[in-house]
Amino acid sequence: MTDRQPTRRTVLKGAAVVGGLQCFPARGAWAGTGRPPAGAGTTLDSTVVRGAALNAAGYVGVTGGPGEPHVVRDGLGVKAQRGREGRRTGLLSFSHLTDIHVIDAQSPARVEFLDRYDDDPRTRTLFSSAYRPQEMLMPHVAESMVAAVGRIGRGPVSRRRLDFAICTGDNNDNSQLNELRWQIAVLDGTAFTPGSGDPARFEGVHDQDAATYDVHYWHPDGAPQGKQDDNLRRVSGFPLVKGLLEAATRTFTPTGLSMPWYTAFGNHDGLVQGNFPISFQLTRAAQGPAKIVSLPAGVTPLDVERAVTTGSPGTLAAAATAAPVRIVTADPMRRVLTRAETVKEHFTTGGTPLGHGYTAQNVADGTAYYVFEPSPQVRAIVLDTVNPNGNSNGSLDPDQFAWLRARLEEASGPGRNRLVVVFSHHTIESMDNALVATEDQRPRVQGPAVRDLLLQFPNVVLWVNGHTHRNRASAFRGSVDGVGFWQLNTSAHVDWPCQSRLVELVDNRDGTLSIFATLLDVAAPLAYAGRLDSSPALASLSRELALNDPQANQDSARGMVEDRNVELLVRAPFALTARPAPKAKQRQEPVSRQLPATGGTTALAAGAATALAAAVVLRRRGAVDPIASAGELP
Repeated sequence: MTDRQPTRRTVLKGAAVVGGLQCFPARGAWAGTGRPPAGAGTTLDSTVVRGAALNAAGYVGVTGGPGEPHVVRDGLGVKAQRGREGRRTGLLSFSHLTDIHVIDAQSPARVEFLDRYDDDPRTRTLFSSAYRPQEMLMPHVAESMVAAVGRIGRGPVSRRRLDFAICTGDNNDNSQLNELRWQIAVLDGTAFTPGSGDPARFEGVHDQDAATYDVHYWHPDGAPQGKQDDNLRRVSGFPLVKGLLEAATRTFTPTGLSMPWYTAFGNHDGLVQGNFPISFQLTRAAQGPAKIVSLPAGVTPLDVERAVTTGSPGTLAAAATAAPVRIVTADPMRRVLTRAETVKEHFTTGGTPLGHGYTAQNVADGTAYYVFEPSPQVRAIVLDTVNPNGNSNGSLDPDQFAWLRARLEEASGPGRNRLVVVFSHHTIESMDNALVATEDQRPRVQGPAVRDLLLQFPNVVLWVNGHTHRNRASAFRGSVDGVGFWQLNTSAHVDWPCQSRLVELVDNRDGTLSIFATLLDVAAPLAYAGRLDSSPALASLSRELALNDPQANQDSARGMVEDRNVELLVRAPFALTARPAPKAKQRQEPVSRQLPATGGTTALAAGAATALAAAVVLRRRGAVDPIASAGELP
């Protein structure tokens, strides 16, 4: 982990209790074609920002802000060439969705009661993300993002139709069967009911059950008679939204994606609460009728912390019968899934492709990594970075690391060269999980080793991921100018600013490539205006609640301007498309906002291929040169 990750992405160690207790927009090249203006409907056109306070408590609204142009990034030492707008050819265009966190907010396996201990300085950051006020609205946020992607349909720069969409993990929140089926239904466009337990009433921490009413949670219908308002209403100014729980759990028919969609495995998809391996106790708790509402007498948050960090939760298990519980309606659809079961569920779908990237071999082996070819020039490699031994951060097992090397070698060499784009849930920095606790005692492969392997292959140009709930673009450089790749990290649906990205790979036909990344807001009004009758209205309210979540780090999540809408320059590792004949008079390139280069010159003439070949030979022989990683910005 690095200090670049927001506080909301800290380890929710307390989940063990459940087991223990139970620039300008680049538009000129297509001007005058009769197509929609480039950037229309994206954050190139306009975006959402923090609005004015709506009450004396400081609760703020969401308002519209100006569009943000693509910032040109040359952190790999590649200079932007004049006239490239008129030469560009689109090679790939896709939608990047990540950290959707479709949540069953009524599940007994959730540990919302631990969230309050994030306010204690002795246990701060241990228990965050256990609860969000907007969590019951995630299916509607996902639906509104799918609608936004469908409305755009093309890359805003290349105008290439989107080749596919990909979800890079944390598609669900608690590894439950019902959560996964809801997420697949949203992407497929299949009607479903985003509720569990008793279909006639909501049974969760947000409701008005007088016996278990707790001021630490937002209660949209207000406090039961004779009870004090909850803290979020009384202190933070959260609104009264009567009827929200019923509206959030109504049956609805999603829009669905009109393109192939793929998926990657995240820690919340494979570990209970994103941290703990699946066990009989956790599965029983998720499906059963007893929802733990607080720590038992005699057990403190520090006891929980010590039990988790020492790997000895026995004292917590012994206190199971003393834990206060609420009786709720049991539901077998809350079953916690293994990795193999999660993979297999993707073959029950109305969307394409069958399995959504996963293969029959994945089902047989219990693995979740694969490769696909989205275009003739591009190979996509999808990694499974979840450590099955537990903990929210990631790493690879040695077998997958060897598989990755083989897939990279297949896409490199005369007659088989292809550009490579890597997808995963975790970032390089968050792949620091070395935990080994199963029968496989081999050391885990962490982020730096994966980075170094990718840098041995000049045709690797991009690594796309999530996990941090933050927008960020980082350059990872090799020893030769222009050789290296970009890491593109996108914020979450579940937290502010609730965005996704459209990503385009284009050949500038001048020895360089550009990777355009354009943020996309959910298709929802700026304010829900009291309406609860549609997914856009519910998504609007969810975004507003996320903006006001007192535990979230909203400013960090947006990223810097150079992390949002960006043009990332890369040297073309081999010839991709024919270069245009020289023109008698080259038109003026529109001014773009460009960050300063930070080292090295760029040779884009005939000698470039020789330099690249030499770099590959040196690295394949083991003479790996020093690597300058992210941090090219001044």
